[in-house]
Amino acid sequence: MNIQTPAHTAAVASSTQAASALAADVLQSLRSTILRAAADRAPLRIRGGGSKDFLGQSFEGALLDTRPLAGILSYEPTELFITVLAGTPLAHVEAVLAERGQMLAFEPPSFHGAATIGGVVAAGLSGPRRASVGAVRDFVLGVGCMDAQGRELQFGGEVMKNVAGYDVSRLMCGAMGILGLITQVSLKVLPRPAAEASIMFDCDAAEALQLLNTWGGQPLPISASVHGSGSLVVRFSGARAAVEAALSRMMRDHAAQHIPDSAAAQLWADLREHRAAFFSEAGPALWRLSVPSPAPLGSLPGEQCMEWGGALRWLRSDADPAAIRRAAAAAGGSAMLFRGGDREAGVFHPLPAPLLALHRRLKQQFDAPGIFNPGRMYRDL
Repeated sequence: MNIQTPAHTAAVASSTQAASALAADVLQSLRSTILRAAADRAPLRIRGGGSKDFLGQSFEGALLDTRPLAGILSYEPTELFITVLAGTPLAHVEAVLAERGQMLAFEPPSFHGAATIGGVVAAGLSGPRRASVGAVRDFVLGVGCMDAQGRELQFGGEVMKNVAGYDVSRLMCGAMGILGLITQVSLKVLPRPAAEASIMFDCDAAEALQLLNTWGGQPLPISASVHGSGSLVVRFSGARAAVEAALSRMMRDHAAQHIPDSAAAQLWADLREHRAAFFSEAGPALWRLSVPSPAPLGSLPGEQCMEWGGALRWLRSDADPAAIRRAAAAAGGSAMLFRGGDREAGVFHPLPAPLLALHRRLKQQFDAPGIFNPGRMYRDL
């Protein structure tokens, strides 16, 4: 058990006080930049570590760097939350949580270690554990942001029981910065699992889908899965007895191979960070398809990698973008051009007219001059 000593408590308090003092000065500078841009209707490109510069439609405007806005404002391990300034590196937050045996359970990718917390929320990307614990938005307790009028807005709270405005906080998740400058984020954290184990066995994609959906209705501690190149890998996480029982059952029933812990940790890290060979920047365009987990995708050309029990399909293909999106829509989902390819056809799945109108109203409410990351999601937002 981790005990928070008086010395540790004093160090945390000193650090958070310094972060608060720094934030006031940086926010004033950012406000001045935003007000000038709004007056001139000059676009601003909000950017943290730049780890997701490849993501989205286009960049436009002067750089608005969030990295000076860094530091931990509050961390209460016993209350399972942390409040962080937006420019704080993700790696720093994860290191602080690891000291207390805790984690960001949705496993956000850091992409070369440069990601910031603001970028984590703005991009809304989750890692392998997402199917078992939830997405980024499920862990956002509160968000601070600055709108185009230079106003500091606060939504949500720091603990789950304080949920006023929680849905507004979720709006910032995956909005790619088009609604305003995220200044701080409060996130729910979870203890690291007591035990983990991973297995691998050979099967095709159809069999993998059938097995994963069958297991999804059973009391198995599955925390991640991935299928590609004819192999299914499954990770179990939780109480040691539950993990060992699941491991024993799978190795008996499916002649599965137990992956050594160090190799398994590397495998899941490479999947999360897109270091696996499948995600190489060379080759066909990389598509990210979100579909119901049992859904077949017909005969789309290209190589597929499947996560989240089948709900996330990665596709390497130079097929016609419209054909890929039609296949995803027919399966009840959507398709996003994640990396590479012809971005003139659009990156995100086209929105139905009523939903596009809602996006426009939100954009007008938070950013009437249209200065924040214009065109990053859709050309007319």
